[in-house]
Amino acid sequence: MDLNSVREVVRPHGRAELAGFRPGDAWLAGGTWLFSEPQPGVERLIDLADLGWPALEAGEQGLVIAATCTVATLYGFEPPPAWPAARLIPECCRAFLASFKIWNMATVGGNLCLSLPAGPMISLTAALDGVCVIWRPDGTERRLPVLDFVRGPLDPALAKGEVLRAIEIPAASLLRRAAFRRASLTALGRSGVLLIGTQAREGAFSLTVTAATRRPVRLDFAALPDRAGLADAIDNAIADELYYDDVHGRPDWRRHMTHLFADEIREELMEAAA
Repeated sequence: MDLNSVREVVRPHGRAELAGFRPGDAWLAGGTWLFSEPQPGVERLIDLADLGWPALEAGEQGLVIAATCTVATLYGFEPPPAWPAARLIPECCRAFLASFKIWNMATVGGNLCLSLPAGPMISLTAALDGVCVIWRPDGTERRLPVLDFVRGPLDPALAKGEVLRAIEIPAASLLRRAAFRRASLTALGRSGVLLIGTQAREGAFSLTVTAATRRPVRLDFAALPDRAGLADAIDNAIADELYYDDVHGRPDWRRHMTHLFADEIREELMEAAA
């Protein structure tokens, strides 16, 4: 899509050059959404590509994913064998169902900032206790859990001039066992339901519901619940109006699949712990 309202493209090389965000500006990372439809209000693009942020940093504290890290780079990451939950990375990358052209341009941060229910990078980072590192225009920064960052479709928790710098995944989350379920109405369709369950060695269980709902929903338990307890917890946490309604799935179907997948995840993790 030609953005014929854009009059200027700037390519900052340091944080100081990010100051001065003004009406009509737009951050540019991969641009796969930005260039997919008209953006009549955008007059200046601020290209983040030359800031030189390391795409991935793995260490004892966990994994830091730069907002500008592409899906292709994340998919090619080889995690330490001690991180069982890292198996979720390729699963969520494949949930894009996009061509290699998109994988090589689309960024993790862009997927979070778009904040669409079917965003698989939202699913991944929300399930693994991801924390967004946000740069403020005054030179400070703040941190916000992914669960709070994604407030609804096209509604990330970013104030004017703020930019998402990175997502931090703690090592403790990567040490958990994990189970993944996803459904779409068509073979190559957008995710209509995507659930991830994780379980710590001491037994604590978490279920993260995405794609089915307008924003990610996380349920935490001290131990694996029984079938009825899990079903009740889902109904208590997800009101009917929170289920998303679009061409990729009706709310009643999304609710049904959420319950079905949740129980499958519970049984899978129960068997793995036996």
